[in-house]
Amino acid sequence: MSGQMIWHHRSPRARLALWAGWLALVALFVWCWEVMTQRTIWAFVWDAPRAASDIASRAWPPRWSYMEQLWLPLWDTLNIATLGTLIGTILAVPLAFLAASNTTPSKMIARPIALFVIVASRSINSVIWALLLVSILGPGLLAGIIAIAFRSIGFIGKLLYEAIEETDEKQVEAVTATGATPAQILHYGIWPQVLPGFIGISVFRWDINIRESTILGLVGAGGIGMNLQSSLNMLAWPQVLLIVIVILATVIVSEGISSRVRKALI
Repeated sequence: MSGQMIWHHRSPRARLALWAGWLALVALFVWCWEVMTQRTIWAFVWDAPRAASDIASRAWPPRWSYMEQLWLPLWDTLNIATLGTLIGTILAVPLAFLAASNTTPSKMIARPIALFVIVASRSINSVIWALLLVSILGPGLLAGIIAIAFRSIGFIGKLLYEAIEETDEKQVEAVTATGATPAQILHYGIWPQVLPGFIGISVFRWDINIRESTILGLVGAGGIGMNLQSSLNMLAWPQVLLIVIVILATVIVSEGISSRVRKALI
């Protein structure tokens, strides 16, 4: 019995590598913490609870009379999200078919270009798009709508082209065997398979865009964010609290609508 080998979950080399990995992770955390906090004024950090309590006391109760001035900006915010999602969806559909490996007309040219557009759209935040567009088009709803659309293209396009690549080839082969044209193959063999997912993706993106459009006004792209910015500049904390409540309620409602629609499609 003394000559039997004892089984270990990891070999000595694997255990050493694991400990080295944990040590490197701790060292990386310490280094990142030093970088993040080297310019931190800790007096403000320790005073944060008192400052937050002071702002909360100034903001309560909300200024409910200000609500009559929020209906139009709230409507503008909903329009920014809805129209931006619609435009982004319309532009994302052809890009998705160009990007999908099983539907693209050219894997050497069309697919790389479509993938680049999708990646570029996803890489740039909607606030950055809004900043650029406000500089070009001026402040207002148009900049916000286009910013939401540009941001939505990458999100919808990526999820849709992945859904297209995962379609059942047997259905496509069945339609192809009837002598259908490429357009008919897309219409009858592929699109019916991805349509439920496409609707769910679009509604989910609309829900996200509701949240993002509420802050675009902070950079001049219209909506309720402009009221939030002006209230913050005037230190009108009761108005700020009311706007936050309105934004929270709007997001909750949009989340409920999005969830119901997605459940109905699954």
